[in-house]
Amino acid sequence: MFSRVQVIGRGRVGSAVAARLADRGRLAGDEPPDLVLLCVPDAAIAVVAAGVPVGPWIAHVSGATPLAALAPHRARFSMHPLQTFTRAKGAEQLDGAWAAVTGDTEEARATGHELATLLGLTPFDLADERRAVYHAGAVIACNYLVTLHRAASRALEAAGAPREALVPLMRRTIDNGFALTGPIERGDWSTVEAHVRALEAALPDLVPMYTALAQATSR
Repeated sequence: MFSRVQVIGRGRVGSAVAARLADRGRLAGDEPPDLVLLCVPDAAIAVVAAGVPVGPWIAHVSGATPLAALAPHRARFSMHPLQTFTRAKGAEQLDGAWAAVTGDTEEARATGHELATLLGLTPFDLADERRAVYHAGAVIACNYLVTLHRAASRALEAAGAPREALVPLMRRTIDNGFALTGPIERGDWSTVEAHVRALEAALPDLVPMYTALAQATSR
């Protein structure tokens, strides 16, 4: 449905997407694009979209921004790569990830699926009104994993243990399909209470987070 893509915005996501499109021979040069892909910050999407001439397909890669931000365009969709990106890596960051596609019409959704597949992503449909809860889940899985690693690292350092030892543990948890192990799975609440007392003495600011997570895990 498209052959020439203009990528606006070359941040972490935009640079990886543009590199993959260039590899596939789909990146627009001087010729008019038939798809304009906005890889700009969420707050800038509406302003940038309003400045794009109506005609070709237009899309954004935001997980949280509704399609209304692409007004006045009607040939529109969104395609959010469910992945985390860094500038240190390139298009290979797209490989194997999934992508949430939202469109007003079947044609829009089909075009979004085509783009996702071209980029090496596995597409799935996402309703526009479900964006916030979807994006909350993505943030819990990605951003809060960073928070957990930093909190756990502080605890190991307080014990004189190397923080690097946590990474194989976290990776194996993922490889094991997130199977729960440890004191809560065993019903060993005396150990959990000992953890709380130790944190109160060494890292009191971590107690509310540990307690909340213990309660959530027990449920």
